[in-house]
Amino acid sequence: MSTVDLLLRELGYNTLCTIGEGAYSKVKMAISNKYHCKVAIKVIDKRKIPAEYSKKFLPRELDILRNVRHANVITVFEFIEINNGLQFIVMELCLTDLLQLVQNAGRLSDGKARSLFRQITKAIKYLHEHNVAHRDLKCENVLITSGHNAKITDFSFGIIFPHDSQLCTTYCGSAAYASPEVLQNIPYDPRKYDIWSLGVILYIMVTGKMPFDHSNLNALPKIQQVGVIFSEAIEVNAKCKSLIKKILQYNPNDRPDIFTLVKEDWLLTA
Repeated sequence: MSTVDLLLRELGYNTLCTIGEGAYSKVKMAISNKYHCKVAIKVIDKRKIPAEYSKKFLPRELDILRNVRHANVITVFEFIEINNGLQFIVMELCLTDLLQLVQNAGRLSDGKARSLFRQITKAIKYLHEHNVAHRDLKCENVLITSGHNAKITDFSFGIIFPHDSQLCTTYCGSAAYASPEVLQNIPYDPRKYDIWSLGVILYIMVTGKMPFDHSNLNALPKIQQVGVIFSEAIEVNAKCKSLIKKILQYNPNDRPDIFTLVKEDWLLTA
């Protein structure tokens, strides 16, 4: 048993397995004696992470998680910091993530995609209302509960922006979901970055494919500028197609904000 597992056992968490791993952390499934259920525990070893992440990104992530409360944002039960540099974030355990859900199904039905995307946009609306941008929205960061509800997770690149006019200059997130301005290192509105990523997520949900070839990152912005293309072999609801095209606009000023997006016809369809 590892040192981390032994420490968690002393804290009342019996680890079962590792269910996720990122650049600077891993996530373990455990049984909690305190909460009498299975939980997910994000383990961060501050001794092994870059100084910038430790001083800049991690404090932001913890601050956001301590203050956000929404049905479609992951619930955190407890924050534990050990004097040896280990940080534990104890969260609710979900059944799967959106990427696995889509991969298992091939693609989601129009109704299933609408239901989940509606929940995702509600979460982003809440975050943007509270001056929080995620900056790493992707299918892997949308968890799915056993009740088929969506939960936004992983705020490693989250940012709290105090002013509407504040632009970001940090390149972060995942290239396949990154907006053109981010890929080109142009100062960007973090909310419009989130909106672009939502468009990529929705395209993947309803087609089972990526909207743009991201094998060559240098060429990707030019591909994005051409616009999103739908295969004739895959039938997609016309209103959903229209929404995706509205979101995946090369110019960030042409993209809807989240408050406009949640009022789109396709999302309001019963």
